[in-house]
Amino acid sequence: MPRYESAVLNGTVVIPHVGPVRCDIGIRDGTIAALAEAIAPSDAALAVDARGRLVLPGAVDSHFHIGIYRDLAQDARSETASALAGGVTTVLSYFRTGQHYLNKSGPYRTIFPEVVAATEGQAFTDFGYHIGVMTTEQLDEVDWLVGEQGVGSFKYYMFYKGLNLTADSTRGSAYTMADTYDLGHLYLLMRQVAAASRNYGAHGRVSLSLHCEQAELIRVFIEEVKRGGPSGLEGYHKARPPLTEQLSIAEALVLTDATGCPVNLLHLSSAEALAAGADVRRTHPHLDIRLETTLHHLALTHATAHGILGKVNPPIRTDADREALWRGVLDGRLDTVVSDHACCAEADKGEDLWKALPGFGGTALLYPYLVSEGHFRRGVTLARIAELASANPARAFGLYPRKGTIAVGSDADLVVLDPNREQVVTPEALHSAQDFTPFAGMRVRGWPTHTLLRGQVVFQDGAVRGQPAGRYVKRPAALHAGAKARGA
Repeated sequence: MPRYESAVLNGTVVIPHVGPVRCDIGIRDGTIAALAEAIAPSDAALAVDARGRLVLPGAVDSHFHIGIYRDLAQDARSETASALAGGVTTVLSYFRTGQHYLNKSGPYRTIFPEVVAATEGQAFTDFGYHIGVMTTEQLDEVDWLVGEQGVGSFKYYMFYKGLNLTADSTRGSAYTMADTYDLGHLYLLMRQVAAASRNYGAHGRVSLSLHCEQAELIRVFIEEVKRGGPSGLEGYHKARPPLTEQLSIAEALVLTDATGCPVNLLHLSSAEALAAGADVRRTHPHLDIRLETTLHHLALTHATAHGILGKVNPPIRTDADREALWRGVLDGRLDTVVSDHACCAEADKGEDLWKALPGFGGTALLYPYLVSEGHFRRGVTLARIAELASANPARAFGLYPRKGTIAVGSDADLVVLDPNREQVVTPEALHSAQDFTPFAGMRVRGWPTHTLLRGQVVFQDGAVRGQPAGRYVKRPAALHAGAKARGA
């Protein structure tokens, strides 16, 4: 009988914070059982030959939107399949009450089990949820969500206090279906999350993620652009300029200092936003602040994102902003790179910039683009790429070391990547239900040939294999370790 259920042999293994090493990986019971100089193919029931290829820890795409514009179960199935194509083995999706998603409000004690049930049996990756606490009633559910439901992270959308998602309405309360959703609500939410962090933080990080754009300023700039500003994505950039990020970050960080709440600054899109986040972290070292950017803000400008198809919040910006973010990747100021994946049909973009739904998919490019643009063109080390896409988000969101590394005892979530495979990006190449991509036409070098979830090959040579086998992962992982043993 073979010693291992599966093994990955002959590859260059990229271990976060260590770098490339030559070793074989033996897998048993879904976890890494051995890192050995050599494992004989006969010692494994299934042997994956990774000769000439890189082996990285499965990416943790910690900014995802399952079901925002489509049926939640249907979206979970198609978009986690897309994730596998990019070497992503765990997605952490946002969910909130209000318009879009399930289009309802109420207590999470009723709604959240419905969300998990709709995702289970449909996801090809392991999955978890960040929760947007929208109402006063939901504030009192934070401790229950962490301790009982395994939700280790929450979200506040700063521009919702005055705008809806598309920015074509200032009736924010109608959109959120919330009673009060303002800085007072944010302060109370920070207090609740800070308390949960004190209660459960020994088991893994509990945090609040912030979408930082200032609604009152956006309203002013939108009217200016509509009266005579530029059109298209340049106009959208001018309507939500970096100043709105700066001010929103400043507001949020005053409250962060007052409450001690661990905070994640999401999808930083500009040089100014990155500088604001990094400066506060430098001047307030006692605060727990993590900085995130996205693939599209690293890859696209408002001149290259295929017009209205590239509408997203915050907007695609200038080449100068793009280069500033890459400097943040190279010098270590940015902690994570994510996709902000939100499957959206081209028909939902329409012709009107202000009514077009924001967002698009990109999870299938997570490792390929970072390896192609980051490693081969800009010299980002492979270890750093594994940290940005896997180890750092796993640490930030209470999954490490179950996820995010290649070590004995960790889940055998692995991606085998061919560093020499080049492909032009098309919608079909991304394995998503989305019928367009703002990344179309880009030539990318470094694509996965195999993706393994807990030791099982779930993506190989451009095709998803088998049925959805993803599991809901409770966080912080150490707090809910007993659930793992029971197969949760």
